Amino acid sequence: MKEFLVQTYTVALPIVLTALMGYIVWLLKNQKKDRSANSKGTMLLLRVQLIEYHDKYTALGEIPSYAYENFMEMYQAYHELGGNGMVTKMKQEIEELHLKNKKSE
Repeated sequence: MKEFLVQTYTVALPIVLTALMGYIVWLLKNQKKDRSANSKGTMLLLRVQLIEYHDKYTALGEIPSYAYENFMEMYQAYHELGGNGMVTKMKQEIEELHLKNKKSE
């Protein structure tokens, strides 16, 4: 009986481990897809907000310090997610605006 259990264990263990590894690989691939979609969505939302800030404050010719700080933090997150291009140009234009200080806000 003991020999039968050892043989069964020896045969079954690799099958169970292979199935488990397959399941883990499948889970990781699905998590990667979800993270990718979340990152893409976050990047698109940041781009929309960055464009709105850019359009609003370049039209005004100045930007409050809180808005400047928000823009830069959003740009940093956008850039770290892989975004660049036209928003980098917008960042340069925002940096050239007159920065309103607390007294004049």
